Amino acid sequence: MRLHRNLVFATVDALLEIFNEGQYADKVIEKTLKRDKRWGARDRSFIAETTYDIVRWKRLYAEIAEVKEPFSRENAFRLFAVWATLRGIELPDWKQIEDTPTRRIKGRFDALSKIRKFRESVPDWLDELGVAELGEETWEKEIGALNKQAPVIIRANRLKTDVLTLKQKLADEGFETINLKDYPDALQLVERANIFKTESFQNGLFEVQDASSQLVADFLGVQPGDRVVDTCAGAGGKSLHLAALMENKGQVIALDIYGNKLKELKRRAKRAGAHNIETRAIENNKVIKKLYGKADKVLIDAPCSGLGVLSRNPDAKWKLEPEFLDRIRKTQQEIIRQYSKIVKKGGKMVYATCSVLPSENQLQVKDFLASEEGKDFKLVEDQKILSSETGYDGFYMALLEKAN
Repeated sequence: MRLHRNLVFATVDALLEIFNEGQYADKVIEKTLKRDKRWGARDRSFIAETTYDIVRWKRLYAEIAEVKEPFSRENAFRLFAVWATLRGIELPDWKQIEDTPTRRIKGRFDALSKIRKFRESVPDWLDELGVAELGEETWEKEIGALNKQAPVIIRANRLKTDVLTLKQKLADEGFETINLKDYPDALQLVERANIFKTESFQNGLFEVQDASSQLVADFLGVQPGDRVVDTCAGAGGKSLHLAALMENKGQVIALDIYGNKLKELKRRAKRAGAHNIETRAIENNKVIKKLYGKADKVLIDAPCSGLGVLSRNPDAKWKLEPEFLDRIRKTQQEIIRQYSKIVKKGGKMVYATCSVLPSENQLQVKDFLASEEGKDFKLVEDQKILSSETGYDGFYMALLEKAN
């Protein structure tokens, strides 16, 4: 592989924004890719994947390069040189990366790879937490799986198509996909590609949604005609799935504290042909109180650490802090206690997170059931999804039923 100066410089600029300014990797990469209209698909892919790679392995590469944060521009080039050397890419004769000690890089990589916190590139506290909550063996496998690049999975929109028709249509548009056993609406792209420009996407035939995430709406067991409340809807991936499972019959009320996310959901719903979704921004408690005892089904896709989705958000490893985890656990318990009041007698509720930590999952459900608000509920079943077992996002979901 021949390295091109403008692509490498763009990558270094992106890394400095992500590491030194605390910007989100996906937003920085999206902005960086718009810098030069002449870049083709391969150029853009190089920038995106190299940036994500170096973000993912930041601790390991920084240790090998012997650099510390905040990184100078020279430091960022050293990180890049480590990345390239470990991939066997011949370094060009540029002053920014001259004198790269290739042999020493490989030697340090071999030595550091024997220590998990370097090999899997995680902060000490997170490594200790993973072991404490999951046990040494499970954490070892899980963090290894979460450090692999996530596959691109799409969900066929049943309101407009089915999996087989969509598979053929995408093949006609030049995108090869494979069906996934046990995920009825899912297709996986054989090669990573930008599928947002396809006619199929523009016409609302599919949404990009991880396979694990696709299990959540199904788990709630919605029926056409139900009144369903998606309490933490965000931009609405699961609301759209609920609408499709309900065949556009009944009502999905999508709540969120962020109005801009609900605007995006409205756009997506229009494209998807989902007419039974109503968005309501949570501007105060009245919005929630009005719904007390009114819903057949309630989905709480709770805010969480996001540890189950590190494969698609590797920068979360560096943004997460123990204090945030303490706060989010408190928020989760407040949310489940308050939003459970929306469930009517005999109704059902799913509490879900994209975390693999029991303290955000099983223990939250246990605490809720022991609380005043949870006394009329029983746990029907729960599901713990580990990335190391499925190859998809780590997830948790619990189905709870309210007594009549």
